[in-house]
Amino acid sequence: MLLPRLYPILDAGCFADANAMFAAAEELAAAGCTLLQYRNKSGSARQMLDQARALRSRLGPNVKLVMNDRADLCLAAQYDGLHVGQDDLSPECARRIIGPNRWLGVSTHNPEQLAEADKTTADYLAIGPIFATSSKANPDPVVGLEGLRRARELTRKPLVAIGGIIRANARSVIEAGADSVAVISDLLRDPRKSAEEFFRVLE
Repeated sequence: MLLPRLYPILDAGCFADANAMFAAAEELAAAGCTLLQYRNKSGSARQMLDQARALRSRLGPNVKLVMNDRADLCLAAQYDGLHVGQDDLSPECARRIIGPNRWLGVSTHNPEQLAEADKTTADYLAIGPIFATSSKANPDPVVGLEGLRRARELTRKPLVAIGGIIRANARSVIEAGADSVAVISDLLRDPRKSAEEFFRVLE
């Protein structure tokens, strides 16, 4: 499995409405993003499914789409993968639901969780927050670049760094061992231009 360097997360809570999120997704795809995660922590299942399907139809087959948390909606919206956190379905349960062919990612926040997730059928592991982040109400303790280096030693699976990553620090994150950087807030303003700048930094 080869992860792209940039892994944008579309958090529905960061946009004024669904249309603003769809527009941002199209801008990111136009910039060359080939993998997007759809995250919605407050919508109803019906609303999430409607939005997920709209993203699928707007972005076409060239962009892989990952559903956050919801294995049922991942299947219903015909997404390419599922991403689960520590408080969601276990990776084993998630894998049973989504089957062997979809991507499965797992969020981890310390070496113990990462080592545990490494034993599962997850296709990639996420570690964070690398830096202080504003996108979560109760964030886990900051891992830092040192924690990221430690995580790199613990797994051979593709590693996604998340949390407080911006254009100014993204390169240091890749150099510390991440295969990919997950970004929310630093792609919100002028998504296409921002993504293109990320790609230049991450080359």
